[in-house]
Amino acid sequence: MKLQTLSPDHLTSLFLALAILLLSAFVFGKIFEALKTPKVIGEILGGFVLGSSGFYFIAPDFIGSIFNAFNEESKILNVFYQLGLIFLMFMAGFNTQISFAKQNLKIITALFVGATFIPAFLGFFFIDYFHDIYIGQKGNYLSFSLVFLIAIAVTSIPVISKIFFDIGVIKTRFASVVLTTSTIQDLFLWILLNVAINATTSTSISLYDNLLTAFITIVLFICVKLFANLVNKIRFNLNSIDFLTLAFVLLFLAIAFLNTLHINPMYSAFLIGFLIKNILTNYESLKEKVSAVNEFSFSYFIPIYFALIGIQLDIIHEFSFVPFVCFCVLACVFEFFGAFSALLCLKMSNLARINFAITMNARGGPGIVLASVAFYYQIINVNFFTTLILTTLLSSMLAGYWLRFVKNKNNKSFENFED
Repeated sequence: MKLQTLSPDHLTSLFLALAILLLSAFVFGKIFEALKTPKVIGEILGGFVLGSSGFYFIAPDFIGSIFNAFNEESKILNVFYQLGLIFLMFMAGFNTQISFAKQNLKIITALFVGATFIPAFLGFFFIDYFHDIYIGQKGNYLSFSLVFLIAIAVTSIPVISKIFFDIGVIKTRFASVVLTTSTIQDLFLWILLNVAINATTSTSISLYDNLLTAFITIVLFICVKLFANLVNKIRFNLNSIDFLTLAFVLLFLAIAFLNTLHINPMYSAFLIGFLIKNILTNYESLKEKVSAVNEFSFSYFIPIYFALIGIQLDIIHEFSFVPFVCFCVLACVFEFFGAFSALLCLKMSNLARINFAITMNARGGPGIVLASVAFYYQIINVNFFTTLILTTLLSSMLAGYWLRFVKNKNNKSFENFED
């Protein structure tokens, strides 16, 4: 077997494109970090300025000679896009923390119901309004509806974690409640996204197939936890390089195998990350090595992934401002209302309810993953893709600025929720 190779000119264009993407994501990421805003927003903007609404609009021939220098370049860049998504979800799984402290169970339950089902229920009545404007070429009513409702309810674990860390409240009771709730919520929503993708990619749509996909997704998560507990009872001695190699073998095998069962690579990567974390409960040295993978991924693959998302945004030619404003307002209001109203049944100060409601509005990484995956499978069009990305960025910025404001005013509000 002989592998095809790229010409020197094609290699030059490819590596130049990767360097420009990474540099632009880095520069804008640093700028937004300095503005006390999630870095991911800057990384997406770094790609955006290169795309159809940025330099490509001004100098299409020059930008095209870099990012479309030969026929297969976009496909090769898409490999880096997929790797960025896979490593993002792998690390999300590895960093997943579920803590059911007795004193927080009622809050977690109320917040999960309020931030997930109430906004989704309210959003259901607006699907028809947005359907014709935002549906993609391969989307159908079921798949589009699921993506639409997920987009309204989704909350970001990575962005919220970063905000908590930056303002120094990551170890507070408030942070524990939010992260546990959003983890459970995201698991539930990833199940629905798998069903949406299955409804799009299958030639024949049936209730049985969709229920089977949901069932397999749930069972896989349970099996991963049980398997990790079993492996924890077995002592093994592997050096870090061997362990990481086997972990990546498992990651890619799981993606390949589960894809045949209509389980999206995104969720497969999340599962393996969660599995590795639970296997390494008693192996701190190996945990540190996986953390090195985290640093490498967030310095290379993931910024390129976010930049490639940004480069696809087109607010000049394929963007409708009024539907965007309507969707963004509805999504934020419904999520806020759902979380706030559900917490009314608990003895809690209004400030605490507002903190939870605004924080659960931050869509961050999962919102971006949702948009990119749904757009990749053509469930939604580029108009809705742009709308989801912008809604994600605005809601994440709002949560970040609000929590900083509250932290400066009253730090104790993150530990004591009562009046």
